[in-house]
Amino acid sequence: MAKTNPGRFFEDYAVGQVLHHAVPRTVTTGERALYHALYPARHALYSSDAFAQASGLPQSPVDDLAAFHVVFGKTVPDVSLNAVANLGYAEGRWLKPVYPGDTLRSVSEVIGVKQNSNGKTGVVWVRTKGLNQRDEVVLDYVRWVMVRKSNLDTPAPDTVVPDLKQALSIDDLVIPQGLDFSDYDFALAGEPHRWGDYEVGETIDHVDGVTVEEAEHMLATRLWQNTAKVHFDLTFRPEGRLIYGGHVISMARALSFNGLANAQMIVGLNGGAHANPCFAEDTIKAWSEVLDKAETGVPGVGALRLRLVATKGGAPFELRGPDGKYKADVLLDLDYWALMPI
Repeated sequence: MAKTNPGRFFEDYAVGQVLHHAVPRTVTTGERALYHALYPARHALYSSDAFAQASGLPQSPVDDLAAFHVVFGKTVPDVSLNAVANLGYAEGRWLKPVYPGDTLRSVSEVIGVKQNSNGKTGVVWVRTKGLNQRDEVVLDYVRWVMVRKSNLDTPAPDTVVPDLKQALSIDDLVIPQGLDFSDYDFALAGEPHRWGDYEVGETIDHVDGVTVEEAEHMLATRLWQNTAKVHFDLTFRPEGRLIYGGHVISMARALSFNGLANAQMIVGLNGGAHANPCFAEDTIKAWSEVLDKAETGVPGVGALRLRLVATKGGAPFELRGPDGKYKADVLLDLDYWALMPI
């Protein structure tokens, strides 16, 4: 009897399947230190207990994307070990802050399947929940991946494509209990720009860039216990180890501090696409566009809907070519909601 796990292939998925992912992970302040060592992450709420307490939280949470990566990493052996590509995200919500000492685990439900016309691959949609040690859902999201078939003769399943929201509304977002930006310290946060200073349609060039190093991206991917072969094994992808898409997301988010230092918390993920592959020695730069604004009803707290675009050093504000396709230097197109002081 085989003891090793080759991962699931497309024909192994069925709508309604529930996947309980190993292994629970207790996050610590070490998680924050490593995250901040890997990325130029400087948002004050995730850097300072005192700043977080002044904002109504008991202490500084673990970075929202660090929590996402921990939950995401658990799913890889069951969802994307044999994936060709991670295609997109939708309906992501951060429901509770994650604090040092919390233990996270992940559960996914298969909500859609569609075999591709080549008969060699198919798309699988899953809704994943991250739960803490009290069985509280701290975040959930939908993602879809293209997965290889193992047996090409396996009949195609009935196509089920889930009906997903194009974007979350302000009513879908959950504001952390106690959060209050009424006495927000702009000097400590690093920039004076309030929610009211941003206009829908405004674009922001985040100016700085970071060249991706081979060792750093593999360290990050191991940190999240992501075992996808394409990130580590050159025999699996001879043209180069693919940089984990989450590494690009976190790098772009950290770079966005320059211009969006007060976009403190990510609370919603409307959609996202890894437009082109990223490899070591690519230099990541980023720009943002303000897509929408909303008041939350929470003291001092507003929400911005932002498009975050990461490029391989390409010109800012250029997303698609004349053919409507992403330009070759675009790595990431991410649509999210962030909380900011009014």
